[in-house]
Amino acid sequence: MRSAANFPSLLQAFFTTRLMRQRKASPHTIASYRDTFRLLLHFAQKRLRKAPSQLGLEDLDALFIGAFLDSLESHRGNGARSRNLRLTAVRSFFRYAALEAPAHGGIIQRVLAIPNQRHPRAMVSFLTRPEIDALLAAPNQETWLGRRDHAFLLTAIQTGLRLSEMTGLQHGDVSLGPGPHVHCHGKGRKERCTPLAKPTVAVLRAWIREQGREDSKILFPSARGGRLSAVGVQHMVARHVANAGATCATLRQKRVSPHVLRHAAAMELLQAGVDRAMIALWLGHESVETTQIYLDADLALKEAVLAKTKPIKSKTGRYRPDDNLLAFLSGL
Repeated sequence: MRSAANFPSLLQAFFTTRLMRQRKASPHTIASYRDTFRLLLHFAQKRLRKAPSQLGLEDLDALFIGAFLDSLESHRGNGARSRNLRLTAVRSFFRYAALEAPAHGGIIQRVLAIPNQRHPRAMVSFLTRPEIDALLAAPNQETWLGRRDHAFLLTAIQTGLRLSEMTGLQHGDVSLGPGPHVHCHGKGRKERCTPLAKPTVAVLRAWIREQGREDSKILFPSARGGRLSAVGVQHMVARHVANAGATCATLRQKRVSPHVLRHAAAMELLQAGVDRAMIALWLGHESVETTQIYLDADLALKEAVLAKTKPIKSKTGRYRPDDNLLAFLSGL
């Protein structure tokens, strides 16, 4: 058993033993947890005036962790979602510490009892069919970049793949024969296959033919031939949304991120009458309940429900203005 006071050794073992070896956490999870503890250690260095290597587990009590979370909001401008994400990483470490340092069980349990911060849930943003058509027409397909962007946008909107799934696609993941589909490694290391519609098949076939098919080659490469970065995709989507706004006025008022393309795919399925369970299967959701956000955002579906109900009868009241003298006195 490790020494309870040897926090640096405990933290290193948390990453190497618990996350990497036992849980085999994804690189994204490890990077997120790493960034959380970087912020925590910098905060501890300033607040406690101790080097990170000199910290003990007793220094990181619930009061200190609470102050750290508050500083994320007040000094870094983080919202509730980011705060809760950092708290998730801290909890994961303290659950591991509960096994390795039981002598500090009281401190650990109080940290684990820190609640998530509640926050309002806004309705998801998505693209309507006219907005989708305008966006797909925006790339200049006379250029290599334009053809790549058009193929990327069409595939993303039709399949609903996540950003990381899209940028990780290789030629070998695309099957354009009978039963055309795209195979991806999704969130939580889950694999799934998503069927491709005929227009998407035609565009991808031409795009792959232009590149020269190699199973290990990135399907949508950057200008240098490597994998597109998340920032690169964000800039690409923003550029084409701005161009599409010239022909589709509603796009000018929308903030369209790459994830909105995934929402657009989900709403297309929902408005076509596809069951929620099938939408969750299509998108690779862990739970059917996750698709509830699309039901909340679909006004057309709610209007269809209203049309099936019997209207409540009511009479319109008649406005009668006040006497002039009473109106004068009320206005004083």
